[in-house]
Amino acid sequence: MFGAFIMSKIYDLIIIGAGPAGITASVYAARKEMDFIVLTMDIGGQTAWSGDIENYLGYQFITGTELTSKFEEHIKKYNVEVKEAEEVIEISKNGDDVLVRTDSSEYRARSLIVASGKQSKPLGVPGEEEYRNKGVAYCATCDAPLFAGKTVAVIGGGNSALEAALQLIKIAKHIYLINITPELGGDTIIRDKVAASDNVTIMNNSQVKEIFGSTFVEGIKIETEKKEETLSLEGVFVEIGLKPNTAFKSDLEKNEQGEIVVNCNNETNTPGIFAAGDVTNVLEKQIIIAAGEGAKATLSAFRYISKIK
Repeated sequence: MFGAFIMSKIYDLIIIGAGPAGITASVYAARKEMDFIVLTMDIGGQTAWSGDIENYLGYQFITGTELTSKFEEHIKKYNVEVKEAEEVIEISKNGDDVLVRTDSSEYRARSLIVASGKQSKPLGVPGEEEYRNKGVAYCATCDAPLFAGKTVAVIGGGNSALEAALQLIKIAKHIYLINITPELGGDTIIRDKVAASDNVTIMNNSQVKEIFGSTFVEGIKIETEKKEETLSLEGVFVEIGLKPNTAFKSDLEKNEQGEIVVNCNNETNTPGIFAAGDVTNVLEKQIIIAAGEGAKATLSAFRYISKIK
């Protein structure tokens, strides 16, 4: 429940998240001269984890870190009020106003855009939590340099796993690509690059059963076609997909994947609350699509508050 005190400040808009959707939403809000605030755990979202980006309009090639810096430069130009490292706990409505409670404060606005993105799914096997940050990692872009000259495993068979393997090829001594399905998925061009590398072993129809070690990771136990095998290694990169950041309490409609359901105007089932980017049920999850959805969400929010003011 929200505190009993009256929050004196009422924003036009609150934006949750500062990935491509949230940052684009904030730029559009600034240009509309809306009074707004951004609440986020970090700047860049999944873009900051990405390696090489070759499909973002205007850049034939840019790294995720570089693109994140460009995003941050853009919002700084507009002096956007950003509250970092605030985790949203609850969202609710009070009359026409939206109330947002974080782990450290409470905020009130006439409209809200949820652009909180997604986070890595855990494997859920013994040893994963014990060795998190002790050899178990979820971001090759962030942590690959720590495993220079070492043998590692990348768990997954889609684009995120393939991209992680590509980043590790020039860094790690050897990479085991552990894929639970009969064949790798992902884009053909990335898949072919990984398969052509002489320091990658692709293990299809394989499932991790345990991560073990002493102080740090020393290996994994896998099951391949009903046969158990132990691999000695020093790092495990978990790349089995993402889950939406929608753990906060709310009455927003979600689909089976936990994604917020929106219409073509980024409207949720609650008037005044909009959502954009990977946290929603929009089919494709791409940086450029998330950015476009963020722009749409702000325009919808602007129209909404213009009617209720």
